[in-house]
Amino acid sequence: MPDLPWFVYAMLLAPLGLILVAAIVKTWQVREARSWLQAPGKVVTSVAEVREVKVFDDDREGGSRLESRNFANVTYEYSVGGRKLRNNRISIGEDLGNFQVAEKLAKYPAGSIVTVYYNPRHPDQAVLERDLPKGLWGCLGIGTVIVLAIVFGSAFGFNQGYAYLAHHIGRPDLAGLVVGFGAFGLVIALMGFAVRKQASMATRWPVVPGTIKLSGIEEYHAASEPGEARGVEMFGKRVTYTYRYQNVSYTNECARVAAGTPSASEEMLRKLMSRYQDGATVEVHVNPDNPAEATLDARGDGRMAWVLWGIAAIFAALALFVATRGG
Repeated sequence: MPDLPWFVYAMLLAPLGLILVAAIVKTWQVREARSWLQAPGKVVTSVAEVREVKVFDDDREGGSRLESRNFANVTYEYSVGGRKLRNNRISIGEDLGNFQVAEKLAKYPAGSIVTVYYNPRHPDQAVLERDLPKGLWGCLGIGTVIVLAIVFGSAFGFNQGYAYLAHHIGRPDLAGLVVGFGAFGLVIALMGFAVRKQASMATRWPVVPGTIKLSGIEEYHAASEPGEARGVEMFGKRVTYTYRYQNVSYTNECARVAAGTPSASEEMLRKLMSRYQDGATVEVHVNPDNPAEATLDARGDGRMAWVLWGIAAIFAALALFVATRGG
């Protein structure tokens, strides 16, 4: 095994650990739900809706911001002990939005009769699906093996590369720097290929009309710098667009602008809106496999790949420079 500190492996494996812990918690909840009682119910509402979801943002005070995401709002009624109840939770799993919206609406149309599973101790807690997706643990097992192979294989490869370079460059003490620059360049280059592939696919997505919408002024504080009591007050706006695909409405965000004063924010917005006017009709490229995913500029997204490749080339040049001229 490569001679790396234990905390390096801990940092690399932490995301996998969190996923496995979440899967264990959900499995326990599913086992608990197996004892829930069932009752006939009826879907009274089945529509797509946009909800504001809190997401991580370390540039803001509090470390979070709101993001608009698409959800399937399937509201159903059921009766327990003569008391009529309503709920809109479909499954035990967490719904993070922008996923299988149309599929859920098609599966549970308004007026359909459904089986509701409810907690006998808290009848207001209910779901329509109480099983985990089939093959979940099999996929997690395969994914775990792949992640472990990548982490330890990469660490072993870096260690071997370090040992090789230490004997073939003028400054053996700089071998770690060469490996580091090379590794960063490789990762960024691979990200560029992924972005390019996604953009290439997006150019072939079906195109539907959409409408630009502009939010009101949003006031917030930026994350504070060390020694500051509070961050700078910021004023921003969001540019979103709405569209319909196969009779389901979706909303996506295409840009955000923010500045330290309302007037500066408006000026930045005017420059941005020279491209997208409020209420304007635009062409939206929609992912047919997940219509909540869309883009207004598929080719523009692909240009980001060249930026990433340029950064990767800089890291490669730095690695070459240190390896050949570091001494």
